[in-house]
Amino acid sequence: MAIPGNFLSPTTESIDPNTSGWAAKLNCTLSLGSGGRNGDGCVQMKATAIGEMQARTYSSYEVRAGETYWAFADASSTTIPERIGIRWLNAAGTEISITWSLTTTAASSSWHRISVGGAAPLGAARAQVLVSSTATAANQVTFFENVYLGYPLRFAGNLLSFDAEQQEISGTSWAAETNCTLSRTAPPVSWAADWYYSGGEVLTLTVTTNGNASALCVERPGVTPGVEYIAYAYLSPPTSASSCWVELRFYNSSGTQIAATRSTLAAPGTGYYRQYASAVAPAGAATASLAVGITSATAGQVMRSEGAVVKARTSTPTGSLPNVNAVSYADSSFEQGAGAWTVPSGVATIARSTPWGAQSFTENYSLTVTSSTATASTIRSGIYPVTGGVNWRVWVAAKRVAGGWSLASTIRWLDASSALITTASSTSAAIPSDGAWWTLSQDFTAPANAAFAQIDYVLTATAASSTLQLDTVQLYQVLPQQSVTTSNQSASAQLVIREIVASRLMSVYRVLADGSKTVVRGPSGLLDQVATTDDMLIVTDYEAPLGVPFSYRIEFYNSTTGALTGYRTTGTFTLDPGDTNYAWLKDPGKPLVNMRVLVKRPPDWQQPIDQQVYRIRGRQNAVVLSGVRSGREGSLVVWTQTDEEREALRFLLSTGNVLLWQAAPGMGESDVYVTVAESAFPRLTAYAPEPWREWTLPLTEVDRPTGSMAGSPTWTVRDVGIENATVLGLLDRYATVLDLTLNQRTA
Repeated sequence: MAIPGNFLSPTTESIDPNTSGWAAKLNCTLSLGSGGRNGDGCVQMKATAIGEMQARTYSSYEVRAGETYWAFADASSTTIPERIGIRWLNAAGTEISITWSLTTTAASSSWHRISVGGAAPLGAARAQVLVSSTATAANQVTFFENVYLGYPLRFAGNLLSFDAEQQEISGTSWAAETNCTLSRTAPPVSWAADWYYSGGEVLTLTVTTNGNASALCVERPGVTPGVEYIAYAYLSPPTSASSCWVELRFYNSSGTQIAATRSTLAAPGTGYYRQYASAVAPAGAATASLAVGITSATAGQVMRSEGAVVKARTSTPTGSLPNVNAVSYADSSFEQGAGAWTVPSGVATIARSTPWGAQSFTENYSLTVTSSTATASTIRSGIYPVTGGVNWRVWVAAKRVAGGWSLASTIRWLDASSALITTASSTSAAIPSDGAWWTLSQDFTAPANAAFAQIDYVLTATAASSTLQLDTVQLYQVLPQQSVTTSNQSASAQLVIREIVASRLMSVYRVLADGSKTVVRGPSGLLDQVATTDDMLIVTDYEAPLGVPFSYRIEFYNSTTGALTGYRTTGTFTLDPGDTNYAWLKDPGKPLVNMRVLVKRPPDWQQPIDQQVYRIRGRQNAVVLSGVRSGREGSLVVWTQTDEEREALRFLLSTGNVLLWQAAPGMGESDVYVTVAESAFPRLTAYAPEPWREWTLPLTEVDRPTGSMAGSPTWTVRDVGIENATVLGLLDRYATVLDLTLNQRTA
């Protein structure tokens, strides 16, 4: 993969498939080596004799005087250190000067980064990359590849300069603050081939005497009070037991420090570890800066640092997208401790995980929750500003480490005076025991007068000595993953499901208060482990019950194994049945024809059964052979009151489809799927203009149909005009006028 922004060609950058982008400049021969990381190829630079050898890019690249440029490469040598340079040329191709990096402090056969930055001097028009090593004997070899020349690649949003961030030019943006001397060195450090923000020169702090030591960035970028900022830097401690830290500092307009937030590294070794500190700029803050240091150090110990950043908080520490998480970074990421989290009830204890990198979903740490007994505990966050009347999602990553756990999310809505308005909770979910990170989310709608929110996690340990990790807590405004809108006029509920993962199968159930579940009908049939192609599904449930509470459950399954991978639930809703003298007749496959009718008399149900009676001579009781008792049969008598109602009921019955009859609760009739036999609908009187008709509908109970649903009561002539350019276009889309009426397309 090409390095973004590279002036060099892919062949010159990766040395694949050949070394044509490179030329020997001094005391060396070049050949194609293998074992590179940005492709297999690399340059093998072999010394002709004792002394410095140099290789350069074959081509030169346009630059502008005064602009800052950066060059880096990955190098490897078992015997000699390396350095890299930018060779500045004038318009005629004559060398003006060379900006060299420091030479690596030692040879290393592992691939390591060498880099240099500098401003193009006056008169510079073009530039080349140089790679140099000083051989102590003929035939000594240096390998290099993954070469870059271009503008500095920066951490997004960094308020510090490139030199303060990477120390690639002079390192003068940093100064010794306490008990130390500062220098720049170039240790041979291995970084990933596709990581372009570290390596080369580093800030080196050498402790003068036993005690605390620190260095401070002398740059003071401006900040805005009330805005949250993040600072971070890579730290390389002298020992894993060293107490090294980064500190975000705020200053007023007079340059006086008014606040500081320190974050201490829990080092697992002596490598390079990125440590974060974050805080909201306090009132009166005008500028900020970053300090690094070591506590209780020993004289002569060396701590190294690079990759220094101070920035306004974004969605991720290294990204540029705006932050949408209302939870402060300290409380969300646990990079500098447990933040504002407390344990208001229960025996659980909380602490930042240790060491760096041992337990994390994002970044480097997480919150460790430990319970000594199999009991429930509540952990509570800080308070965060929110907007009332909109949907908010609470999101967390959880990992079960020991014992057993279940988790329920609760959100406490507070008004502008921080008084509690109400509390909303999710159902409790068990955390699986496979040691993987699992994400749990729940949507809540804030009350209209909510100004702040606070998160509670009710954590129930199901065994003694249980341990749980939590990370990346988020509270952000979002359209709900699922929402329900009910319509009493059409006796239906519209379910919107968002953020569907297309690689999974999905089932949608309607759930009643007694726990019974029914698969919901969708446009293509029953939604029972169906594949999805879009990330959103809208389905209108015309078979929802009248007058009784119901909710929806959406389940997701692995498309290969069929295993349940997650589920969502909605709130509870109730459709108003209205006047109990009315009932609904619905066509599950064609909801456009559904209608509400006035009932004169419900069916006097019978349940037929096929039986054969045998009377045995000499035996008092007969022998009866019975089949299975059939479903209910009976005649429903209804009235239509207008010509329009009469024609609508005729239209409903004309298809002969299975219908759903729904009466209001308390009328002694459960929802039932029926077919309607031959029906009569005489006038109520002999008067010819009489609009009322009395319909006798012979019903036979049948199984629920499994087919798809077509059309909608909201489908209008205006919709036809919007979606079809010409009348002729309808001929290709609809086979019959009935199909057009129901919006049941053939293409």
